[in-house]
Parts: sequence; structure tokens; C-alpha cells
Amino acid sequence: MTVQIIGAGPGDPDLITLKAVKALKKANVIIYDRLANEKILKYAPSDAKLVYVGKKAGKHYKKQPEINQIIVDNAKKYDNVIRLKGGDPFVFGRGGEEILELIKNDIDFEVIPGVTSAIGAPTSLNLPITHRAIATSFTVVTGHEDPTKKDKQVHWDYTADTLIILMGIGNIKSNTKEIMKYRDSNTPACVIENGTLPEENVIFGTLGNIAEKKIHTPAILIIGNVIKIYKKIYEFKNKKEQIFS
Repeated sequence: MTVQIIGAGPGDPDLITLKAVKALKKANVIIYDRLANEKILKYAPSDAKLVYVGKKAGKHYKKQPEINQIIVDNAKKYDNVIRLKGGDPFVFGRGGEEILELIKNDIDFEVIPGVTSAIGAPTSLNLPITHRAIATSFTVVTGHEDPTKKDKQVHWDYTADTLIILMGIGNIKSNTKEIMKYRDSNTPACVIENGTLPEENVIFGTLGNIAEKKIHTPAILIIGNVIKIYKKIYEFKNKKEQIFS
């Protein structure tokens, strides 16, 4: 028995890897998340068991310990169990926790990487997160943590040129307030909604005002001077689309 923990990519089903597709075609069971595009399930055998364990901010269909147990229980019954996760399993995907649970139960596993939305979403929109002489570093951080709690794991004094915040829209006001202690409020920012999907959308602003915009999740927040470069790219692409539409 083996559990394959697979990254489904940032949303667009065409961005899943070939290795992941090969694994899905042999699956007996697929345990999948909310952010894993359900169109990917078409690669599964018709008789494969599909188990939904999606989580949404404030609404957890299954809590992580329950998910861990579901994975273990199915691994003991079936030969090919797939744990399908949005993005990459190890980028805020809690893949490490699930692996430790498998080790505790002496169950073998394999991890198949996926394209994280932190990279896939901006790249699909032609947004360079690094750019020579402007941004030579980037940091990816979770925005899900309550910034007002006493024992914080997230500290906002990041020195990277580009800051990419995942799962942070619910706390965007408090997060940006904390970041402004270390960065100018006029620092360019943008939000990418539904990255890589047909309904993807970009919202421009600054660190000081982006929290006031109307934003729909799932979305990621990007802060840094690369947004100035991206605005030129965005305007050029939109002009071309208008000409040929």
C-alpha cells in the first residue's frame, strides 16, 4: 500500500504535471481538496472512490486530524490511494503533517510536486515576481494567522523585495497594517483573484489602500515594486486584446 500526495496546481487543470496524471489513472481512491480543480478527476478510473475533504476559511468540512485518519483508513484498504491537494503539497498544504501520520502508521508514500499558486498565478498573468535591478528576492507567507495573537509565527518585517501572501484576504486589513510598520504605504500592490482560471481578475492598489478594494476569494496578495513593471505589461496585453476582440 502506498499513498501518493499530489499537487494539483494553481487552478487551471491543464497545469497539473504529467507524472500526476499517470498516478491518477491508476488510483483506487482519490481524497481531494476544495482548491483542487474537480476537472482533474476525469483522469481517475471510472470505479475509483472519490472522497471530498475540502476546507474553506471559517468552514472546515473536515478538520485536519479527520483528514489524516481518512487517508490512513483508505491506505489500509486499497493499494493506490491519492491525496490530491491544491497547488503544491508542501506550500501551506499541510502535506508534511499527513506524511508524519503515514509514518506513524508504517504506510509508504510518494510526493508528486505541483505548481504553487504563489508562482503559477502571477506567472500566468505575465507578472514577474523578480526583475533585474528591481526585485532580486521574494518571500511567500501565509496571511491566515491572526496578526494580533500573542504567540505569532508570522512576522511582517520581511526584507524580500516582493512579498506574496497566500490565504490572507480574510485578514487583509490587519496584515497590511502590520506590514506598513516596515514598508511605505505607497508601495505598489495587487490582488489576483481565481488565478489561472477563466474568471481570473487583477485588482491594483497600494499597500495603504488595497484592503479597501472589493476582493473575492480565492485570491493572493502581491506587494512590491515589480507591480510597476507589471502595470506596463498589463496595459499592453489589454490593448492587444481590445484590438483583436
